[in-house]
Amino acid sequence: MKYKILATAAAALALIFSVGCSAEEPATEEEKNSEATVQVISADEAKKMMDEEEVIIVDVRTKAEYAEAHIDGAVLLTLDTIPDKAEEILPDKDATYLLYCRSGNRSNQAAKELVRMGYQEIYDFGGIIDWDYETVSGEN
Repeated sequence: MKYKILATAAAALALIFSVGCSAEEPATEEEKNSEATVQVISADEAKKMMDEEEVIIVDVRTKAEYAEAHIDGAVLLTLDTIPDKAEEILPDKDATYLLYCRSGNRSNQAAKELVRMGYQEIYDFGGIIDWDYETVSGEN
């Protein structure tokens, strides 16, 4: 009987410790306060939003890529400058931002970073290679 009680107690302690050790770490305060997520949309959906809503188009490619061809009205915020320049170039964290790059990789990274920084309405529509609409060239 004594061994049965000890075995039961040991099993209970093992269960308690295994549950406690496998629990996820609590979310950061920023993550708790933000319910924003990156919303992935198609180029066609982005174009429709541009035509019907007030949005800010953000090109996260390099300055040279932007100068070669970009969507008219897009602001340039290169992926590598987001931590330092985003709040200056995109001051309204509640505005609707549509992000793109060349193929969709950098825009995905940029979108995640902006959400992490507290931006609420972030849409990633991939790459300019999938953009079937007009573009312009030049630095601005």
